[in-house]
Amino acid sequence: MSFLDFAKDMGRQLFDRDDLAADRIKEHLEVTLTSVKDLTVEFDDGTVTLCGECLSEGDRTRALLVAGNVQGVEKVVADDLTAPAPKPEEPEEKFEYYEIKSGDSLSAIAKRYYGKPMEYKRIFEANRGVIENPDRIYPGQKIKIPLD
Repeated sequence: MSFLDFAKDMGRQLFDRDDLAADRIKEHLEVTLTSVKDLTVEFDDGTVTLCGECLSEGDRTRALLVAGNVQGVEKVVADDLTAPAPKPEEPEEKFEYYEIKSGDSLSAIAKRYYGKPMEYKRIFEANRGVIENPDRIYPGQKIKIPLD
């Protein structure tokens, strides 16, 4: 099973009633990620289920993070959100999921992972769509940290 857990009370507020959640999350994903075809979104009691076809595994990961970093979402299930396997000549993306803690900044996280605070740009670029402004991250938000 392919899923991630999230902080339910954190994130971007897209809906105030559960019956609006699936449509609002789908709209947000379609604006943020244009690379998902045949996207369907279901919402049930804090769990988002994503189905569709991504152009790459990176887009699939980004879709999971974008959907999960929405207030009211505590789990994203993506068993039927597919992506083609990387071609042999393409290196597999190596990353680690990281949950933002109180007092964190992208530069502090970059220093911890890479030894250089200015590498925050690398983290920001890897999380486009999840982080809109590198100065605005919040505790509980999940991001990916590129490791290669």
